[in-house]
Amino acid sequence: MASTGKDQIWVSELNARPEIRSAFPGGTVRFYDTTLRDGEQTVGVVLSPQQKLEIARQLDRLGVSRIEAGFPKVSPDDVEAIQLMQAAGLKAELWGFSRAVRADVEELVRLGLRASVIEAPTSDIKLKAYGITRDEVVRRVSEAVSFAKRNAITVAFFAVDGTRTELDFLKKIYLTALEAGATEIVVVDTIGACGPEAVEFLVRQTLEWVGPTVPVHFHGHNDFGMATACAVAAVRAGASWIQGTINGMGERAGNADICEIALALRCLYDVPVALDLTKVREVSEVVQKAGGYRLEAWKPLVGENLFTRESGAVASQFHIPEAIEPYSSELVGADRRIVLGKKSGLDSIDLKAKELGVAIAQEQRGPILAAVKKRAIAKRGLISDEEFLQIVKESASAPAIS
Repeated sequence: MASTGKDQIWVSELNARPEIRSAFPGGTVRFYDTTLRDGEQTVGVVLSPQQKLEIARQLDRLGVSRIEAGFPKVSPDDVEAIQLMQAAGLKAELWGFSRAVRADVEELVRLGLRASVIEAPTSDIKLKAYGITRDEVVRRVSEAVSFAKRNAITVAFFAVDGTRTELDFLKKIYLTALEAGATEIVVVDTIGACGPEAVEFLVRQTLEWVGPTVPVHFHGHNDFGMATACAVAAVRAGASWIQGTINGMGERAGNADICEIALALRCLYDVPVALDLTKVREVSEVVQKAGGYRLEAWKPLVGENLFTRESGAVASQFHIPEAIEPYSSELVGADRRIVLGKKSGLDSIDLKAKELGVAIAQEQRGPILAAVKKRAIAKRGLISDEEFLQIVKESASAPAIS
């Protein structure tokens, strides 16, 4: 069982086997956050420029290395948000987003952005949907990237639907982008169509094509619930950048969640990550509030149930966290708490009483537990602290049974 200093981690020692750990290249994994652009694709979410600025500040606190500030050519609000971020003195690099279209790149130049993703569809499915040919998209990529380079804009080329693109053509368009002046490549699983093994293969293949000095990103989606696993596989294959969002926001089933990925890499594989995990829950809350949604309580890393215990059997081990958790609450800036309900036990009653500073006689514990369970079943939910105190009061005033 692995355990490291104050950040207690209690995962399986199988993760530390040499044949597993040695598969990961050295170096710190960095994160390119696209919450403000791809995350806003979440159905029903509209972020104001001021909200985007606040989220950018939170991302900066979190340690995100790059923030995709928006898609300025298609959104006046994004233009305003980008200008606010440029004036905010953020440590993170601000990146734009552009299609392989000169007018898009001109807008980046006008705003003074020094780096951008430039995207183009590459799969035959996407090319057919847009009504363009392979030759046409190659020409567009070459022209747009060359124009960006002439204007001193750093470019990461983003092949839309890359995981469903015929490999020879994918290689051709990656190399075209690099020859035109792109310096980084993004492996893109636009509709979450790959499993981890396929992602690992494609990232390795891409590095063979472009060479080990070209940084490779992975951008994944969660349509099969495998975005985190795919991102971990990408790192194992040599990706040095992971793109994703806070809370896994995004269209359909969402994007890869950069914080979940950082947690998995750090805890399971001891891979260094450029992210402050103790701030994740605060940032998640800010983004939820801005987006007008609530995450499910069992969401990994940030769900409210992660360090909340109702079960009596689990509460009995509350003072031995390694028996009931794979990592400590302190690692992610969370508090551990006991709640009362149908599944509570005597240890739950004792812990809650201690938390609230209530003295309970030994003979009261059983009746109080019975009353807690009865009320929880009746209301089909948890018992609030106020309800618990009322039950304790009623128990104390009840006549003794002789």
